Amino acid sequence: MLLAQSVTLAENSGNLVNSALSLFSQFAIIGGGLWAVWGVIILAGGLKDQNGPATQAGVWQVVGGGLIIAAAALFSSIV
Repeated sequence: MLLAQSVTLAENSGNLVNSALSLFSQFAIIGGGLWAVWGVIILAGGLKDQNGPATQAGVWQVVGGGLIIAAAALFSSIV
């Protein structure tokens, strides 16, 4: 009886790993989106104040958020 339960656990562990990786990908996509949105807010503030360093930081943060989203989407398509 214990052996049958062990096999069942091993059989379902693949589903557990896939669901955990899928959940990780979803959180990474959401996190990248939030990071990009915050970058747009920084960019808008820098443009409003005509602050060059803040504008540059906002642009790079938007780019970083886009890269996080792209990497998470690529990761989710591989898994």
